[in-house]
Amino acid sequence: MSLFRHRRLVDRLGRGLCGLATLLALVPLVSVLVWLVSHGARGLSFALFTELPKPFGEVGGGVGQALLGTGIMVGVALLLSMPLGILAGIALAEGGKSRFVQIVRFVADVLAGAPSIAVGVFVYTAVVMPMHGFSAFAGALALAVLMLPTITRSTEELLRLVPIHLREAGLALGLPAWRVTLSVTLKSALPGVATGIMLAVARAAGETAPLLFTAFGSQYWAWNLSEPMAALPLQIFTLASSPFEAWHQQAWAAALVLVTLVLLANLGARFVTRRARGGMAL
Repeated sequence: MSLFRHRRLVDRLGRGLCGLATLLALVPLVSVLVWLVSHGARGLSFALFTELPKPFGEVGGGVGQALLGTGIMVGVALLLSMPLGILAGIALAEGGKSRFVQIVRFVADVLAGAPSIAVGVFVYTAVVMPMHGFSAFAGALALAVLMLPTITRSTEELLRLVPIHLREAGLALGLPAWRVTLSVTLKSALPGVATGIMLAVARAAGETAPLLFTAFGSQYWAWNLSEPMAALPLQIFTLASSPFEAWHQQAWAAALVLVTLVLLANLGARFVTRRARGGMAL
């Protein structure tokens, strides 16, 4: 009986410590969200999403060009990184334990932990300087480099979770190995792969440092990938560093919009994962 009471006491103590740790971890997140909502909600307006920034000292304007630039650069970065990341993940999951696979996995892990500003400096040296100018393409390339390891590693891990009997069933039907990988294994893991892609997009959408060295920013509507382009994190940096109170209010509102977009991307990833688990359970 004493042993039972001791185990129950240890169990309750462990549960209590886990709950306390969870609450402590939620404090910074909730504090940031409450602070952003309280300061940024007052600056939300239709003009914020549709108008260009006003000149120094003038009241009004918006961050429409930054929202457009973020969408364009993140979209181009996704087009660049998604095929490469998925193919690399397939190679890591299906390539066995060869030396090449180990090198690729090591490089992906190093890139996943690399500072974003280092990626920005690299793209600045490799692309911006040879092109003799900042461009949206350089910014999208820097974001693609940041997204690539997340997509690669998530694809690899999710392909490894696919039950082996699905692969064996495909091979037993006479399908070649590449067809089994694409039509059976990848298709089964596709919801989880989509989750990894959405998480990569959420990370890229909030990056500022690499865009300072590549896209540079703009105060005008821009569609050309060979020219400088605005992005929401860059615009927040510009507004927050200004001496004008009206711009500070816009910075809070833009920060709230950016955090909301990132939060929606993460919630979408969780929703896709839950739907995938429900489908597998059925």
